[in-house]
Amino acid sequence: MTTATVSGPSFLSLQVRDLAVSADFYESRLGLVRAPQAPPGAVVFTTSPIPFAVRNPTPGTDLDSGQAGLGVALWLSCDDAEALHESLVAAGVPILTAPFDGPFGKTLVLSDPDGYAVTVHSS
Repeated sequence: MTTATVSGPSFLSLQVRDLAVSADFYESRLGLVRAPQAPPGAVVFTTSPIPFAVRNPTPGTDLDSGQAGLGVALWLSCDDAEALHESLVAAGVPILTAPFDGPFGKTLVLSDPDGYAVTVHSS
Protein backbone atom coordinates (compact mmCIF):
# COMPACT_ATOMS: atom_id res chain seq x y z
CA MET A 1 0.00 0.00 0.00
CA THR A 2 1.28 3.45 -0.95
CA THR A 3 1.12 6.18 1.67
CA ALA A 4 0.26 9.70 0.58
CA THR A 5 1.89 12.72 2.17
CA VAL A 6 -0.10 15.84 2.95
CA SER A 7 2.08 18.93 2.89
CA GLY A 8 -0.27 21.51 4.36
CA PRO A 9 -2.90 24.07 3.38
CA SER A 10 -3.07 25.03 -0.29
CA PHE A 11 -6.21 27.19 -0.31
CA LEU A 12 -8.28 29.02 2.33
CA SER A 13 -11.72 30.57 2.05
CA LEU A 14 -14.35 32.13 4.27
CA GLN A 15 -18.07 31.79 3.65
CA VAL A 16 -19.66 35.25 3.81
CA ARG A 17 -23.12 36.80 3.91
CA ASP A 18 -22.54 39.39 1.17
CA LEU A 19 -19.82 38.51 -1.33
CA ALA A 20 -19.48 42.05 -2.74
CA VAL A 21 -19.20 43.67 0.70
CA SER A 22 -16.62 41.15 1.94
CA ALA A 23 -14.57 41.24 -1.26
CA ASP A 24 -14.49 45.04 -1.10
CA PHE A 25 -13.43 44.93 2.58
CA TYR A 26 -10.47 42.63 1.96
CA GLU A 27 -9.51 44.59 -1.14
CA SER A 28 -9.95 48.18 0.08
CA ARG A 29 -9.18 47.81 3.81
CA LEU A 30 -6.45 45.14 3.76
CA GLY A 31 -5.06 45.78 0.29
CA LEU A 32 -5.49 42.27 -1.07
CA VAL A 33 -5.45 41.95 -4.87
CA ARG A 34 -8.11 39.98 -6.72
CA ALA A 35 -6.93 37.05 -8.81
CA PRO A 36 -7.88 37.25 -12.50
CA GLN A 37 -9.98 34.08 -12.22
CA ALA A 38 -12.26 32.65 -9.56
CA PRO A 39 -14.93 29.97 -9.42
CA PRO A 40 -18.57 31.11 -9.54
CA GLY A 41 -19.75 32.59 -6.25
CA ALA A 42 -16.24 33.40 -5.00
CA VAL A 43 -13.61 36.12 -5.10
CA VAL A 44 -10.04 34.80 -4.91
CA PHE A 45 -7.12 36.97 -3.86
CA THR A 46 -3.50 36.55 -4.95
CA THR A 47 -2.17 36.03 -1.44
CA SER A 48 1.09 34.18 -1.04
CA PRO A 49 2.06 31.46 -0.41
CA ILE A 50 -1.58 30.32 -0.04
CA PRO A 51 -4.47 31.75 -2.08
CA PHE A 52 -7.33 33.15 0.02
CA ALA A 53 -10.95 33.70 -1.01
CA VAL A 54 -14.33 34.83 0.19
CA ARG A 55 -17.29 32.92 -1.13
CA ASN A 56 -21.03 32.49 -0.93
CA PRO A 57 -22.10 29.99 1.73
CA THR A 58 -22.51 26.37 0.76
CA PRO A 59 -26.12 25.11 0.72
CA GLY A 60 -27.41 24.51 4.23
CA THR A 61 -24.89 26.86 5.89
CA ASP A 62 -26.51 29.41 8.21
CA LEU A 63 -23.96 32.10 9.02
CA ASP A 64 -26.41 33.71 11.43
CA SER A 65 -26.64 30.65 13.69
CA GLY A 66 -23.60 31.45 15.84
CA GLN A 67 -20.27 33.19 16.14
CA ALA A 68 -18.57 33.44 12.74
CA GLY A 69 -15.54 31.20 12.45
CA LEU A 70 -15.79 29.76 15.93
CA GLY A 71 -12.68 27.61 16.33
CA VAL A 72 -10.98 28.92 13.17
CA ALA A 73 -7.88 31.12 13.33
CA LEU A 74 -7.08 33.16 10.23
CA TRP A 75 -3.72 34.94 10.26
CA LEU A 76 -2.49 37.20 7.47
CA SER A 77 0.97 38.71 7.14
CA CYS A 78 1.49 42.42 6.52
CA ASP A 79 4.49 44.64 5.94
CA ASP A 80 3.42 47.20 8.59
CA ALA A 81 0.79 46.14 11.13
CA GLU A 82 0.88 49.49 12.96
CA ALA A 83 0.21 51.48 9.77
CA LEU A 84 -2.58 49.05 8.88
CA HIS A 85 -4.05 49.48 12.37
CA GLU A 86 -4.11 53.28 11.94
CA SER A 87 -5.88 53.03 8.57
CA LEU A 88 -8.42 50.51 9.91
CA VAL A 89 -9.24 52.68 12.93
CA ALA A 90 -9.66 55.72 10.65
CA ALA A 91 -12.06 53.68 8.47
CA GLY A 92 -14.11 52.55 11.48
CA VAL A 93 -13.12 48.87 11.21
CA PRO A 94 -13.69 47.11 14.56
CA ILE A 95 -10.37 46.31 16.24
CA LEU A 96 -10.63 43.36 18.64
CA THR A 97 -7.04 43.56 19.88
CA ALA A 98 -4.80 46.60 19.46
CA PRO A 99 -1.26 46.03 18.13
CA PHE A 100 1.01 44.08 20.48
CA ASP A 101 4.36 42.32 20.19
CA GLY A 102 3.55 38.69 19.42
CA PRO A 103 5.50 35.60 18.37
CA PHE A 104 5.43 36.68 14.70
CA GLY A 105 6.08 40.38 15.26
CA LYS A 106 3.66 43.27 15.72
CA THR A 107 0.18 41.73 15.78
CA LEU A 108 -3.42 43.00 15.81
CA VAL A 109 -6.85 41.40 15.56
CA LEU A 110 -9.72 42.93 13.59
CA SER A 111 -13.29 41.97 12.85
CA ASP A 112 -14.37 41.63 9.21
CA PRO A 113 -17.92 42.41 7.95
CA ASP A 114 -19.11 38.91 8.89
CA GLY A 115 -17.61 38.99 12.39
CA TYR A 116 -14.62 36.78 11.61
CA ALA A 117 -11.68 37.59 13.88
CA VAL A 118 -8.72 38.13 11.55
CA THR A 119 -5.21 38.36 13.00
CA VAL A 120 -2.67 40.41 11.06
CA HIS A 121 1.02 40.42 11.90
CA SER A 122 4.26 41.90 10.64
CA SER A 123 7.74 40.81 11.54
